Amino acid sequence: MSKALKEISALKDHLAKHQLKLTRQRELILAMFLKMEHISAEQMYRLLAKKDPHIGLATIYRTLNLFCEAGLAQARHFGTQTQFDNVSHKGHHDHLICTGCGKIVEFENCDIERLQEEVAKRNGFTIKTHKLELYGLCAACHH
Repeated sequence: MSKALKEISALKDHLAKHQLKLTRQRELILAMFLKMEHISAEQMYRLLAKKDPHIGLATIYRTLNLFCEAGLAQARHFGTQTQFDNVSHKGHHDHLICTGCGKIVEFENCDIERLQEEVAKRNGFTIKTHKLELYGLCAACHH
């Protein structure tokens, strides 16, 4: 089963459990979302307005939140902006966020992961989930 089919199937299951339908608009939003690493509802709205001028921002927000409930997306709050991360095609990762232009860089670092585990263990904690966000200026904003 291809990745996209797996996601559509997971979304259909979630919608069925809540007596909701997989509408054409939801399918359009999902297709666009699966092509992205992460996206805000506003960015999604601008991209989809060309394809379907009837999709409203509220519909996009509701649908992206449905994706979160279905386990396809994760909402991440960076400052005033909410980005919806596509969790289907990647494992755990952390973020570098530019406070100048808002650019987000995803990274994975095994050493950081190991150190977090060590710190948790030393303090008698078992980590269930975590997020690491490093804020600063990207190279373009730094100059």
